[in-house]
Amino acid sequence: MSGVFWSPDLGQLEPYTPGEQPDSETCIKLNTNENPYPPSPRALALLAKGDFANALRRYPDPESRQLRSAIADRYGLKPAQVFVGNGSDEVLALSFYSFFRRPEPLLFPDITYNFYPVYCQLYGIIHRAVPLREDFTIEVRDFASRAGGVIIPNPNAPTGCYLSLEKIAALLQLQPHHVVIIDEAYIDFGGESAISLINRYPNLLVIHTLSKSYALAGLRLGFAMGQEPLIQGLLRAKNSFNPYPIDAIAQQVATAAIRDRAWHDDNCGKVIATRQRSEQALQALGFALIPSCANFILAKPPAPGAEALYLALRKRDILVRYFDQPRIREYLRISIGTNEEMDQLIGNCKEILASQS
Repeated sequence: MSGVFWSPDLGQLEPYTPGEQPDSETCIKLNTNENPYPPSPRALALLAKGDFANALRRYPDPESRQLRSAIADRYGLKPAQVFVGNGSDEVLALSFYSFFRRPEPLLFPDITYNFYPVYCQLYGIIHRAVPLREDFTIEVRDFASRAGGVIIPNPNAPTGCYLSLEKIAALLQLQPHHVVIIDEAYIDFGGESAISLINRYPNLLVIHTLSKSYALAGLRLGFAMGQEPLIQGLLRAKNSFNPYPIDAIAQQVATAAIRDRAWHDDNCGKVIATRQRSEQALQALGFALIPSCANFILAKPPAPGAEALYLALRKRDILVRYFDQPRIREYLRISIGTNEEMDQLIGNCKEILASQS
């Protein structure tokens, strides 16, 4: 009886399941790819100042002009080429609605961000999952078939595999009449952004988030970059749904973080160094790793296997991500924490594996 008043299609939806968010403050949380370090000091100083009386009593700037200008300056674009939303998930949702409701199928990898098929179901979008190669890499030629659009995370999630700019350009040329979204949530941890291709390809939309490399997952802010007609399409959809999506405080904090480039570069460098160090330690324990350009590692543990190790770590208050899905159920996705957190993870893995041998 719980759904007696629901719209007919609501009961058919299979919602996205996010990673576990525990109540414990002592838990080592390596399951949702959050940044292990605090946000920009400039952003924190702004929050500490707390002078938001006028900002709170008035509606925020519906066009987020200051924030869009800061993003444009950071990436060498015009403000008219930038769109902002409440987290990259909202930007993705509006993008799916705006560009992919077509007779032809949307293409995305078979192992990828699990929210993509949820959006397709929500909006009634026909889609086709394109199998990754055996080594989990993307072959651009596999996306050459008839399509209503393409979306690819780069680096891909949960694999961490990176697609070069040359291959992205080839993909854009294979689908010149449809939007190609490159979802770059993790690009700052080891790859080269496709933003440099925007002015050459009118069908390219690049999406970023402040949740990962900017350590602002709790703020909920993401943005898209592309040529002006694509941004105008997103604005049309946004203003038909919620003309004031970004609150005034979030706009100010995000602007301060975007402008703190030295902090951002240093933060990313620390995560990359810890990832490389952790990869070596895990390999020494017998893990098989997929080469990663993200702030996580997809790792295949030795016996007793991924699910058993996930459960054993969880009992020790260490959370990693286990996906009970074809092709990756023998792997764990491990977010990169601080050096101390990764040392505790590796030490506990060593103990658990030794007790099972």
